[in-house]
Amino acid sequence: MARSSTGVTARTPYFGFAVFGAFWGVWGASVPAVRDQAGVTDGQLGTALLFVGAGALPAMQVAGRAVDRWGHRATAVLLVSLGAAGVLLAAIASDLWTLSAGLALVGASSGAADVGINSAAGSVEQATTRPVITRSHAVFSAAVVFASLVAGLMHGVGAPVVTPFLLVGLAAAAAGAIVALDAGDGVDEAQPPGVGQASRPSRPSLRLLPLLVVGVLAALAFAVENAHQSWSAVYLVDVLDAGAGVAAAGPAVFAAVVAVTRFAVSTVHTRHASAILVTGSAAAAAGTAVVATASNVLMAQVGLSLAAAGTAVLFPTLLSIVARHTDERARGAATSVVTTVAYLGFLAGPVYVGRWADAVELPGAMFAVAALAALLAVLSWPVLRALAAGPAQWASRSDDPPRPSPVESPRDQPAQ
Repeated sequence: MARSSTGVTARTPYFGFAVFGAFWGVWGASVPAVRDQAGVTDGQLGTALLFVGAGALPAMQVAGRAVDRWGHRATAVLLVSLGAAGVLLAAIASDLWTLSAGLALVGASSGAADVGINSAAGSVEQATTRPVITRSHAVFSAAVVFASLVAGLMHGVGAPVVTPFLLVGLAAAAAGAIVALDAGDGVDEAQPPGVGQASRPSRPSLRLLPLLVVGVLAALAFAVENAHQSWSAVYLVDVLDAGAGVAAAGPAVFAAVVAVTRFAVSTVHTRHASAILVTGSAAAAAGTAVVATASNVLMAQVGLSLAAAGTAVLFPTLLSIVARHTDERARGAATSVVTTVAYLGFLAGPVYVGRWADAVELPGAMFAVAALAALLAVLSWPVLRALAAGPAQWASRSDDPPRPSPVESPRDQPAQ
């Protein structure tokens, strides 16, 4: 199996994203049960959920530097910690305070693990020229769907709240062991061969502007994606009078289409990164507009599917662009910058819909989401063109020599 220069193989991102998706699939299906166990209201649950972001954002910054310093053995530890955090949350959540503390821990461990596995995917993609990032994210989406169905069945038969989290914890431990062995089988991944511990530079050199710009594009993509994930069921119930069972299928259909699209796109090698972003965001805008104007559930599901297919390609493509501009020994730090900014969009998306819904009702709010996707479509080509004309290397170690750009322009290189 081909290895990156850090010694890691594709098993690390694939197993890592499988566990990551399984965790969030279980969490999504377990929210009502966790809420009832903690004895909190919906409003208190909303407050507690803010602690996920509060824990994730600082942890993402620390995780990137940890991966750069200790390699993907750190990623193995982060995966195990994510599984443990889920078990602890399900075990201790008995009131608002313990629920909030557990969610802060979940946020920190998931944010850190996210950086680690995305960094690993970028490493392997660069080493193999295969679309590892897109395929890894497809594995994530498929795992979300599968795990949510399994957890839903468990809760339906009265299994204890902690049971599905225990299963994810075991899977996380197994994946962590595989990742650790994978890392240990390769070269000393924290530094290139022949470089001693004493000569290892202490910090990466980052060109923040291009990383932040790509992060903003990713934030727009995530805002659109999470707006649909968080509000589609509510939209189907409140606007189209769908039953609870039909409405619950909305987020599941969205996630399933995202998974299928990512697997399909990962087999196609294109030389037009900007075209992928423009086409994907335009499809997301069109699908969201269909949802906003739908007069029945079937039409809304068609719109959701189109929006899902469009958003599916956006973040993986942006990460691939970053991977090609990043030195291996600074990849974790660069990934943490982009994913942190992108995560802000993920957090803001549902709030954005809620604010617009208060002002112009939910159909109007969907048009506002379509506007975000359209904005991304308009910005993608000129922004990527401008970035391609700038410095070749966005993240490196201070003692690394300059290297030629792996990306001549977004029009001429593969976006995987």
